[in-house]
Amino acid sequence: MHFDFIAGNFSSALSPEGELTVRSPAELDDVVARVPWARSQLDTAIDSARIAFPTWRKLGQAARVELLKKYQAALKANLDELTKAISREIGKPLWEAKTEVQAMITKVDVTLGEGAAFTKDHRVEDLPGEIRHRPHGVVAVIGPFNFPGHLPNGQIVPALLTGNTVVFKPSDKGPLTAALMAKCFDQAGFPAGVFNVVQGGVPVAEHLVTHPGVDAILFTGSVPVGQKIVAANAHRPGVLVALELGGKNASLVFDDADLERTVREVAFSGFATAGQRCTATSRIYVTRGIADAFCERLVAAAKNLVVGHPADDGVFMGPVISEATRRNLLDAQKLAVAGGYEALVPGGVFEARTKGFYVRPAVHRAKGSGTVKGYSDTELFAPDLAVHVVNDVDEAVSLANDTQFGLSAAVFTKSEELFERAADALRVGVLHWNRSSAGASGRLPFSGVKASGNHRPAGILMGTSCVYPMGVLLAPKADAPLPTWPGITF
Repeated sequence: MHFDFIAGNFSSALSPEGELTVRSPAELDDVVARVPWARSQLDTAIDSARIAFPTWRKLGQAARVELLKKYQAALKANLDELTKAISREIGKPLWEAKTEVQAMITKVDVTLGEGAAFTKDHRVEDLPGEIRHRPHGVVAVIGPFNFPGHLPNGQIVPALLTGNTVVFKPSDKGPLTAALMAKCFDQAGFPAGVFNVVQGGVPVAEHLVTHPGVDAILFTGSVPVGQKIVAANAHRPGVLVALELGGKNASLVFDDADLERTVREVAFSGFATAGQRCTATSRIYVTRGIADAFCERLVAAAKNLVVGHPADDGVFMGPVISEATRRNLLDAQKLAVAGGYEALVPGGVFEARTKGFYVRPAVHRAKGSGTVKGYSDTELFAPDLAVHVVNDVDEAVSLANDTQFGLSAAVFTKSEELFERAADALRVGVLHWNRSSAGASGRLPFSGVKASGNHRPAGILMGTSCVYPMGVLLAPKADAPLPTWPGITF
């Protein structure tokens, strides 16, 4: 099987620099893919995208919409295959992998409908002027492993709709999902070079973000990598860089919260996708009056959670993505206990029926300040919840804001007044009221502040990062007076 898709054809590097060996994190004996890679493939893909761009842009939005609808139909036709690929590569239970593919399908409708309004050309009232939007050109999309289909899809579709061509470098953990996405674009009949996939690891990504043929970079991943991309393009102000980065997200639980709903939402926030969502809750600030009852029910939920092979029925949580992630989690949990946290649910390695990177969900409760370097200040990207007892709303908000991140937060209270009070003070880009912090709507903006992004929102506004605005003053009317200025005669 060929995993690169360049100029309308599947291919592999003829002179590879290396090979990716991808094993399922749920079953290490299962080799999902062996993928040869070479930076020369990237050069070819970018050349192809540059050649395709003028014709694709001139094709017009109506024709691009029809092709994207065909892509959506191909996603539907390949739903089962995509579901199995995501589950196998990433370790998501089949039910969860299916929801990811369904989100990809829905994203097309949202982008072609409400999303398109934000990049629509329009006349300015009472002015002979227009606001027009122009595509950047060749857009590089660098995808994450945790949503190998949905997150890049949410950038690729708006980029294509607005007239850009795309070179997609997927996570080196998810080559099969990316190849299946390319299959869907191929089945939809997209012109050669409009959508390209080039596989590889760090060397390919570094080559992509510094390539002179790239006009915009859309990246989803960690803060350190995002910082490197910005630094690598500091001398190129004309290259747009849009970053979706990490979080150390908080759920705030107040005394009047609906306990049953709150525990369900918080447990989902912390443990869905084995905690590997950028919007996952990792910190909980609960007011004193409800703290013990909340902890008791959260502990019960964590202990009842079913960990196992993602293909098995009744499994909520599969493995984490790698041994490095698992080791980092276990080390951080040791630091937490040494730093004064009580392990209400200690976590640790889970022994599944197959050899993989399985862990148990964990719940820790802070005894003191809860400040432990390497645990409380670090995005673990794993299923661990740290509970902190606070005195009031102001303390909860202050502690929730005390982080370098600013992606997502959730507030649990029956009081709209309390919610609005917290909402006004929280420094995040995504906020939920009595809902999981790990949720999001494609019909709303999705972005982070502080270290969680660079003010280039995704979600419904993703298209605004795929175009640049042009202010156009139209010609004056034929009978308009001729212009005059002091000190010059004609």
